[in-house]
Amino acid sequence: MSVSCFVSNPVKRMSGEISVPGDKSISHRAIIFAAIANGKTTVSGFLDGDDCLATIAAFRAMGVQIDGPVDQQVVIHGVGKHGLQQPAQVIDCGNSGTSIRLLAGLLAAQAFDSELTGDHSLQNRPMARVSKPLMAMGADITTSEGKPPLQIRGGRPLRGIRYDMPVASAQVKSCLLLAGLYAEGETTVIEPGVTRDHTERMLKTFSWPVKINNNEISLNADGECHATDIQVPGDISSAAFFLVAASITPGSELLIRNVGINPTRTGVIQILDKMGADIRLVNERFFGEEPVADLLVQYAPLNGIDIPLELVPLAIDEFPVIFIAAACAHGTTRLRGAQELRSKESDRIAAMVDGLQRMGIKTKACEDGLDIEGGVLQGGVVHSYHDHRIAMAFAIAGAVAQHPVTIKDCINVSTSFPSFVQTANAAGLHIGEYHD
Repeated sequence: MSVSCFVSNPVKRMSGEISVPGDKSISHRAIIFAAIANGKTTVSGFLDGDDCLATIAAFRAMGVQIDGPVDQQVVIHGVGKHGLQQPAQVIDCGNSGTSIRLLAGLLAAQAFDSELTGDHSLQNRPMARVSKPLMAMGADITTSEGKPPLQIRGGRPLRGIRYDMPVASAQVKSCLLLAGLYAEGETTVIEPGVTRDHTERMLKTFSWPVKINNNEISLNADGECHATDIQVPGDISSAAFFLVAASITPGSELLIRNVGINPTRTGVIQILDKMGADIRLVNERFFGEEPVADLLVQYAPLNGIDIPLELVPLAIDEFPVIFIAAACAHGTTRLRGAQELRSKESDRIAAMVDGLQRMGIKTKACEDGLDIEGGVLQGGVVHSYHDHRIAMAFAIAGAVAQHPVTIKDCINVSTSFPSFVQTANAAGLHIGEYHD
């Protein structure tokens, strides 16, 4: 039975060593590229959350043999660039925006028809941002008023385009690069700001030529993916909850092992550092193309800041828990330029404002951000709005609240961090689970 609610209780301190699950973005991409590679790929440290399992299920439906996951290891028997088969039914991406957007680019280039859908939340997320540039490449895609399901007619020859992304988005970039693997001529994606570059690194890992010139990424169809073995680092988005928890809980000292520190993902560390957090990177090394380190975090008093615009895309998934840090900081924290937060698994600006206000924190929303005046978190009941990161953020808030915090609708935590409660409690938190 899935857990529907968390109760997070105040604690005295956090300590010890923990590990967090494998990086979700890298796990998705490892499956995608391994599936169209020549040969067998073994992926270790794979995140076996619901989102990544949806990507596995999609490729199994297209004739790819995938063994596991067993102990976070997956073996993918690649079928080559042109080896995917038409799925017998609609591909259900569940709650995974990464799955549906990246698969849209890959499937637009196939010889067969396909359809992509998802759960109620995913069916309300915008897809025109990928369908429009794909159609400019020659794809035939029908959406439901710009939202899922996506009906893709195969057998359409694609041509490379030069695409200036109106909004920085790693998912849009990755979608178009995947389509570009099959397109005639060169596909170039121009980023208006830095986004996570796991797709570019994964292309190199699988030996596909890719050109990167400042904010322009280019490739063409003259390549093949060659199978390789991949070690997935711990997900910094998951580590972020514990970076904040130890930063705001007096007396805490926590070591988080084997965390990916890709420079396009470390916005949360940079923002917390500007707020006064004590976070140190130790034992820096590489897992393949991806940089990794152990993160040592100790309690430190935090101060409110104006979050720099250039750090927004580097921390887009971590803002819910950053807002908890802001609620505990001295002074006001201001965020702008983050309208993307309104079209995640929930409207994360509205969801966090609602929960923080319920817990006694003065918070004011605007269209592309919010202002948070630091104070004392009270207890109470908050709603996650079916969003895994909202649920986990308020579970962290409970560690320093005056009274327990009950978080409703926590089922979707399994999409990215199935072991969240066990890991949190091992680090010194006190989170209980129950069913409504």
